[in-house]
Amino acid sequence: MHPLEKEILATIRTECLIAPGEGVVTGVSAGPDSMALLHVLAGLAPVLGLRLIAVYVDHCLRPRETEQERLLVAGQARLLGADFATCRVDVREQAASLKISVEHAARDVRYDFFSQVAERFLAGRIAVAHTADDQAEEVLLRLIRGTGRTGLSGMKMMRDAKIIRPFLATPKEKLLAYLRERNIPFLVDSSNFDRDYLRNRIRLDLLPFLQQFNPNIAETLRQTAALLQDEERVLADLTETAWAEMAAVVQGNVEEVPPSVSLELAGFLALERGIRRRIAEKVFIALGSPPQFKKIEQILQVAATGETGARLHFAKGLRMKKGRDYLVFSYPGGKMAGRGDLDEE
Repeated sequence: MHPLEKEILATIRTECLIAPGEGVVTGVSAGPDSMALLHVLAGLAPVLGLRLIAVYVDHCLRPRETEQERLLVAGQARLLGADFATCRVDVREQAASLKISVEHAARDVRYDFFSQVAERFLAGRIAVAHTADDQAEEVLLRLIRGTGRTGLSGMKMMRDAKIIRPFLATPKEKLLAYLRERNIPFLVDSSNFDRDYLRNRIRLDLLPFLQQFNPNIAETLRQTAALLQDEERVLADLTETAWAEMAAVVQGNVEEVPPSVSLELAGFLALERGIRRRIAEKVFIALGSPPQFKKIEQILQVAATGETGARLHFAKGLRMKKGRDYLVFSYPGGKMAGRGDLDEE
């Protein structure tokens, strides 16, 4: 067994990424990282008893390259005894119709299809080939776009008990060495050099610039993400405990009974500010409203210093009212655009 395969086997077992006999859908773009993932998992298949399904998604963005990529992935899957599935979706058209970025639309398309294939093949896991280098890029990307502690903790090795990233602690150079030693073919996606994409500018320009100040900047970013992930677990547990003790959630029916959340005021104010902030964030998530720094700051200020009866107005009819004993968040006039007092007296 190759040293890289041994390393990934240990990671899979330590992190409980794959159960014995489990089906694993593997996203394969034909690039070096995903081709290495396909071959490593295929090498571990007899040891783990896993069933492997290689999946290639054509986003219709590079018509001169995608057919060659699809054929390579299909051929390698057949060579390794893996099943193969593919789809073709016009991502630009989807991005335009949904008014989202092409990157966002492409990611949604990929994961939607991965999930469909997983359901078809009764596979419990979806493996993607994010590396330690990708983790460093992701931390910088989130920092530039604006994020909190959770965002700065980067990607997780397992997400939603389904998406796994076995290479997340593995530098790309190890994967390239593995491909050379095993003579495994791969193709290079030309869009990886397109500076219209922020992630590419981070990889091609920002990280090399930062290396002038810290030659090990990528490793520093990965270590920071790992530390924050450990602390994030502790804070998440504290938040969930506090939420269970002080929050009353009415799921409601947006058509008839709008959803609402009530927070016990004294308990909320007794929390450390960092946990109060996270509780406020959970309120917005529970009510289907995007949490934003400014809105959370307003809640903390009114909760601490506002008069009884003070109100805050948020988008789409969401309101907060400070009572003597509770903070009440609701859509008194229904979930809709609107200004002013929507409360039904």
